[in-house]
Amino acid sequence: MLIQVVLGTVLIILTILIAAGGFWIAETVITRANPWLLRRSHAPRLVMVLIGSVFVVLSAMTASVWLWAFAFVHLGVFDTLEPATYFSLVAFTTLGFGDILLPEQWRILGGMTAANGLLNIGLYTALLVESLRRVRSEQVRGRVDER
Repeated sequence: MLIQVVLGTVLIILTILIAAGGFWIAETVITRANPWLLRRSHAPRLVMVLIGSVFVVLSAMTASVWLWAFAFVHLGVFDTLEPATYFSLVAFTTLGFGDILLPEQWRILGGMTAANGLLNIGLYTALLVESLRRVRSEQVRGRVDER
């Protein structure tokens, strides 16, 4: 049990680092594109921020799911990558079909995968909201400054 908790904790920390990298990339791109984002017309630029942020979120989530899948294969929990990836995705999204289960000696990792997914989905939601809020508030502030 202790090995599962330690391994799960390490994997959760790694996926949080992946999410942090996504935040850093999004922040850097928005900061560098700020002069362009503040030019009129604002709506299409806001849509571009949304699309870019969603791309970052999906990339980070995909990397996190793959990290769990490779860990499951490396630990011998699954023989091949397909069921490991499927289980990781289903657990990470907390969908939990139950058609593929972990062996009893590894089942704590299943709960940790789901908890990790729930945590990361919250982080990714914050990234999407903050990206749009930041750009929109700067666009509005730019309008006020123009008056």
